[in-house]
Amino acid sequence: MTATAPAARAQRSFLFLGDSITDCSRAEDPQGLGYGYVRLIAEHLAAHEPTARVINRGISGDRAQELVRRFDRDCLELETDVITVYIGVNDTWHGFTRGETVTAEEFERDYRYMLDQLSATRPAVPVLMVVPFVTDIDQEKAGFHADLDQKVAVIRDLAHEFRHAVVDLEQVMERAWSVGHTPASIAEDGVHPTIAGHRLIADAWLAEFARLDDARD
Repeated sequence: MTATAPAARAQRSFLFLGDSITDCSRAEDPQGLGYGYVRLIAEHLAAHEPTARVINRGISGDRAQELVRRFDRDCLELETDVITVYIGVNDTWHGFTRGETVTAEEFERDYRYMLDQLSATRPAVPVLMVVPFVTDIDQEKAGFHADLDQKVAVIRDLAHEFRHAVVDLEQVMERAWSVGHTPASIAEDGVHPTIAGHRLIADAWLAEFARLDDARD
């Protein structure tokens, strides 16, 4: 007797929006995935959900306001099934390096705009909001926290308000220190993840998405 294969899951598309951490040189990658956490997630999905399509729309240097400007083109027009937003560290970093200060209120305005658009046009689409982090490789990066913490609080509050999932990289970092990681082993410059850092981000995303997906079934 020949066993009948179970019906395949309908094809799903996964969109990742963000800055250089998401971008991760995707323009140099023939598959357009980049060489960071998005690729690691795509490789996992290729094994466990082979019909899945992964789309990387990270752009290096972006803050929330730049993401807002391209939100129609790079998100709403793509009709994807799962959306991940990983933005915020440049909203702090550029204030230190370029003098381009973004207040918590401005950051909330821009992030809220994107979530409002998704609520209005894609109310059933799951959204994962990634909490940005900085590792304290030096005094300058340690000084980022006072500002970045305000942006993180905005993300947490908006996720609660809109009932979206949170990929909590602050918790990931706490666990990383407990097993022997150093700030430089996670992000050599304090911001851009190493291979290990990207692996931890991917693992955290996969765990949160599995929880979210199970709750939806």
